[in-house]
Amino acid sequence: MARATHPQLSYRPKPGEIPTDPGVYRFRDANGRVLYVGKAKNLRARLSNYFAPLHTLHERTRRMVTTATSVEWTVVGSDVEALQLEYMWIQEYSPPFNVRYKDDKSYPFLAVTLADEAPRVIVTRNRKIRGAKYFGPYPKVWAVHEVIDLMIKIFPIRTCSDSSYKRAMATGRPCFPGQIGRCGGPCSGKVTIEEHRAIVDDFIAFLSGSDQRFAKQIGARMREASAALDFESAAVYRDQLQAIEAVLNKSALVLPDDTDADLFGIAEDELAATVQHFVIRGGRVRGVRATTIEKELDISGGELVDQILQRTYGNAARDDIPKQVLVPELPDDATELETWLRERRGTNVTIQVAQRGAKADLLRNATINAQQALVLHKTRRTNDYVARTQALTDLQQALDLSEAPLRIECYDISHLSGTNVVASMVVFEDGLPRKDQYRTFSIAETTDDTDSMYQVLTRRLRYLDTEPDETAPAADGGVAVVSSEPTAEGAVVTERSRPRFAYPPQLLVVDGGAPQVAAAARALEDAGHSDIALCGIAKRLEEIWLPGEDYPVILPRTSEALYLLQRLRDEAHRFAITHQRKRRKRDIQTVLSEVPGLGEARIKALLRHFGSVTALKDATPEQIAELPGIGPTLANAVHSHLASR
Repeated sequence: MARATHPQLSYRPKPGEIPTDPGVYRFRDANGRVLYVGKAKNLRARLSNYFAPLHTLHERTRRMVTTATSVEWTVVGSDVEALQLEYMWIQEYSPPFNVRYKDDKSYPFLAVTLADEAPRVIVTRNRKIRGAKYFGPYPKVWAVHEVIDLMIKIFPIRTCSDSSYKRAMATGRPCFPGQIGRCGGPCSGKVTIEEHRAIVDDFIAFLSGSDQRFAKQIGARMREASAALDFESAAVYRDQLQAIEAVLNKSALVLPDDTDADLFGIAEDELAATVQHFVIRGGRVRGVRATTIEKELDISGGELVDQILQRTYGNAARDDIPKQVLVPELPDDATELETWLRERRGTNVTIQVAQRGAKADLLRNATINAQQALVLHKTRRTNDYVARTQALTDLQQALDLSEAPLRIECYDISHLSGTNVVASMVVFEDGLPRKDQYRTFSIAETTDDTDSMYQVLTRRLRYLDTEPDETAPAADGGVAVVSSEPTAEGAVVTERSRPRFAYPPQLLVVDGGAPQVAAAARALEDAGHSDIALCGIAKRLEEIWLPGEDYPVILPRTSEALYLLQRLRDEAHRFAITHQRKRRKRDIQTVLSEVPGLGEARIKALLRHFGSVTALKDATPEQIAELPGIGPTLANAVHSHLASR
């Protein structure tokens, strides 16, 4: 063990002090708390990255390094040992700058209590039952019960509670499931302890992937009974076969039936990641687990996969480690991870990227699920009242505002290679979106994004100084409400309600860094509204820029305020892109309507057939003429008209 400390925050171990061997390192703060744990094939090469000039570091890496007051490292004999030690230390210290895992929910499992004299099948969320064999997780409790109900028809194992089983064995009277034929446990007198154990083994083998063997066996028995005119037994086998088919339909065959794999779909942004873990046994998806990961430091996709696999298999039983692990990206230490998993499983384990075929299709499906889960995670976090309140309070403190910003407006500029420039304005009140107050802006002429931002804000801020007119429409498209009431003296005073677009925001947010914020600040100053708070959020590092500041504000990655600003920015971007697409579609429809003989129905058919404006413009007259209802003459007219634009 070696240790290097220095009094300054920008500390660095002495040259040559760090060995070039593989090992694991820990950063600690002034109180000795472990801030971050990492592994390296070459400690000197890895740690030198952390102690590069501070301005070259990622903002959050810089914050971790400057928070720490010491770094220590342990040399190990191999890369695999480094992986094992890293996992052990992360579990022991829970460092705040390592990724943190948060299961979306505690999923139900189907468990078989093998440690019992007569094992039973139960539904549980407890993963620590001694000697239990687990299957799942399942997305819903009812799904587990449904599987058990079907399975009991094929393998009648015990389902009653321990107290019911003991009472039945003591009195000789079967438990209630045994009385109605839904349990073949020893208490029913139909089987012995040994025979019941054999049924349990078959039950486990079936759920572990040997389903086709049982289907063939029961099908053969049904045919034999039918041939022997034993129709009663044939009917029993028929019901069992139908139950097997029902179970198999609940778990669709997606890969060859000898596939034993775990597949991970991952979606991430700068702050968090979601993982969809598909458990595939016997070629079928036997369970799905969703996990949310809070990211503090900026890590690569390979490093994230590394952490996910360590987390998944660090405490896994031997039977829970599959032959194959399918991931979207290989980590740098994939070979060491395979060795680590092989030692834990006892047989060979491979880590691969699913690139084509059914596995790639399934990975895309898992990734789509992960993307949807990430959106849902962010939305739920934003919509939570406590989180919203905390976010607004954190924003007030971080931006040094006099009050919490109850109305926030966020602006984004969108264009297509410098053309079709549009802007969007989204409004959040009390931390929630007010979609009825969203606005879009078209920008006819502009030099760049900063000029576009200045134009849009100048136009928007103009409404703050506009008094509503009785005959003038409100800025949001409605009409200003006018009310007249007599005073005590008999005079009539007319009051006009203020249009919603004229409400001043407490905070303006722009998508971008220092240049965009400077342009927005100039618009505020020129409009005489410098009292409105302003900030920008830069996409790459999620930095918060304030007017006139040389350095950004860095919010913790777990900050509710950062999540709110990120949601605002993403919503403004989505709204701008949607408007731009509608406008492009409307523009091309206008252009096509100028072609004689091309009506609305044919225009829609053309766009639907070619899928995009670009594909239609690139199409030859012959390709256009292939569409029913459009002959060679009309096809040539369409092609010539588009080519001249």
